[in-house]
Amino acid sequence: MPEVPSVPLSRLTTLRTGAAPARMMDARTTAELVDALHRVWDDGDDWFVLGGGSNLLVGDEPFEGTVVRILTTGIDDVDGARDGYVRLRVQAGHSWDGVVAYAVGRGLAGIEALSGIPGTAGAAPVQNIGAYGQEIIQTLAEVELLDEDTGQISTVPAAELGLGFRTSVLKHHYGSEPQRSAVIVSLTLELRVQGDAALPVPGAQLRTALALEPDEPITLAEIRRRIIAVRAGKGMVLDDADPDTYSAGSFFQNAVVSASVARTLPAQCPRWPVAPDRDPVRIIPLEEYVGVAPVATPPEPGVKVSSAWLIEHSGFGKGFRMPRSRAGLSTKHALALTNRGGASAAEIAELARFIRSRVHSEFGLLLQPEPVLVNVEL
Repeated sequence: MPEVPSVPLSRLTTLRTGAAPARMMDARTTAELVDALHRVWDDGDDWFVLGGGSNLLVGDEPFEGTVVRILTTGIDDVDGARDGYVRLRVQAGHSWDGVVAYAVGRGLAGIEALSGIPGTAGAAPVQNIGAYGQEIIQTLAEVELLDEDTGQISTVPAAELGLGFRTSVLKHHYGSEPQRSAVIVSLTLELRVQGDAALPVPGAQLRTALALEPDEPITLAEIRRRIIAVRAGKGMVLDDADPDTYSAGSFFQNAVVSASVARTLPAQCPRWPVAPDRDPVRIIPLEEYVGVAPVATPPEPGVKVSSAWLIEHSGFGKGFRMPRSRAGLSTKHALALTNRGGASAAEIAELARFIRSRVHSEFGLLLQPEPVLVNVEL
């Protein structure tokens, strides 16, 4: 297993913060990944895996543990797809946008709206990445997981990952541990065969983003081209020449609230309905069954509200910076906290705390950070 000299994590993360960890390992094959994690777990080290580094805020003090970089790559066709679909198995370290480009190039539909999202494929299910009405939950069939408890690789259906709005059982949410300590080795996507044909887009959110009429046809390649242009206009496509892209994308999640809470917000605040979870299966003991099952009252749908709107209407315009700080909001997108050049993690965290407290004071909502925070607190 190649243990490599540790380098500052500021060189490997898109927010460009973080000192060198105590130990670093590079895993270019599945065997190397398994070996590295077994060694870390046997040693009892603190640890985390690093892919593209696009969803991390790493603190300024050295991480006293091991960072395992997942550098595995490869895309293969596998069996099991429904008629009219193709299944692709993708290694965890493969560039996510590379996966989208590959799928679109083959005329496979289902992830084209996720073009331009940085990071690696293995990170995509962890927070159920999504954009413009598409989420990976819609196309993910299964993953191969290496569990810390067993040390073994198992194939896990997507339905067992607890995929929800930017969450899964694998995600490190701020202030809590993941429900399942495991690392994705590969993922399998099931994508619809569309080919080069121009077809109407079924999703209203994607049609709106692309300025399409309801029945206007468009090819997958053109969807990808336009989505990348839209994201670039928001500073969401990595560009070394543009400090607006020195970010972790949207730093705060869009808030999902109850309908009653949403009604307390100004009518101008953008909002979208969120489908309620299905009722869990109910088991009625035979001795209690009287021939009629009680009808459950369906839950009121939740509402997703725009955190960018909440931030801007709490007094933070695009490009906002605190005095003498090298951290600031993107000049293009109020939801992105950026490193304007040489900012410390402490400076970015200070800005995040200030924004959080003001939004909470103005609207009563406590925004949750979307990136994983390592060695830093809000």
